[in-house]
Amino acid sequence: MNGTEGDAFYVPMSNATGIVRSPYEYPQYYLVAPWAYACLSAYMFFLILTGFPVNFLTLYVTIEHKKLRTPLNYILLNLAIADLFMVFGGFTTTMYTSLHGYFVFGRLGCNIEGFFATLGGEMGLWSLVVLAIERYLVVCKPISNFRFGENHALMGLAFTWFMACTCAVPPLVGWSRYIPEGMQCSCGVDYYTRAPGINNESFVIYMFVVHFLIPVVVIFFCYGRLVCTVKEAAAQQQESETTQRAEREVTRMVIIMVIAFFIAWLPYASVAWYIFTHQGSEFGPVFMTVPAFFAKTSAVYNPCIYICMNKQFRNCMITTLCCGKNPFEEEEGASTTASKTEASSVSSSSVSPA
Repeated sequence: MNGTEGDAFYVPMSNATGIVRSPYEYPQYYLVAPWAYACLSAYMFFLILTGFPVNFLTLYVTIEHKKLRTPLNYILLNLAIADLFMVFGGFTTTMYTSLHGYFVFGRLGCNIEGFFATLGGEMGLWSLVVLAIERYLVVCKPISNFRFGENHALMGLAFTWFMACTCAVPPLVGWSRYIPEGMQCSCGVDYYTRAPGINNESFVIYMFVVHFLIPVVVIFFCYGRLVCTVKEAAAQQQESETTQRAEREVTRMVIIMVIAFFIAWLPYASVAWYIFTHQGSEFGPVFMTVPAFFAKTSAVYNPCIYICMNKQFRNCMITTLCCGKNPFEEEEGASTTASKTEASSVSSSSVSPA
């Protein structure tokens, strides 16, 4: 085994000194130099400084403007809530522990931080699944005369929370566990060991199949069908140019969110699976730290994509920030009228398959 396992932790042995100490009790500077922990703390501070304002602004602007309270936007708001869970439940904790060089909050704090990080990430993934299904139902119309309404959105929200909890809760109740990972300043699911009584192996397989592979298959199926349908509808001019353009713009926004999510999380998932399937292999603390902390950027870019690619939301945001006036309204008014990208218009549109 290339590490030392305690009752509630596992520390890799790939370090210059060969010393191993509990990440709950001692600084882990024997793993990585102190300056690396300082950089990690600064990085987390940057994510908090950017992630909280943009996600809070997304929530506030939507609540402030009634025209943004549409069924599709409920799912997008769920993404913002998931990101805020990660900011408050994970980023703040990790920033503080990085300053000290070890996980100062102990086993309980590790469970809390690991739970919120997992919950936020899974809520984001399943929200993208619901968005993909919504786009498929609205654009491809496998069910005739289907309209994505408020009840569908609420069911989608309940579904994302349920699925996220079925992934984040089990390690708290004995099916696997949360332990410090990488540089030992943040916690995640135990991919490293197969400790007796913890049932890590079955949980990791369950997690990758149910909470990664299945969502990926659903997302790719929905968008594969969607692309074909949009091309067929455009070729046959079944809808007006304005409607087709609105469908394309909102679909493009959601697809970019999906691509960005996978760019952030695929490295982490790949490294975690490698560690799980190569028990005993040599790897250093940075090997898991870099993809784990790169994945946390998802809390920042989702609202940025939404703000940049949704004209109606962007106009409402500018109006809110400028105390009720939009200095760009005259310039954007014509283009906004010609090409509505608001979710309410798109959700009720009907680009039919050939």
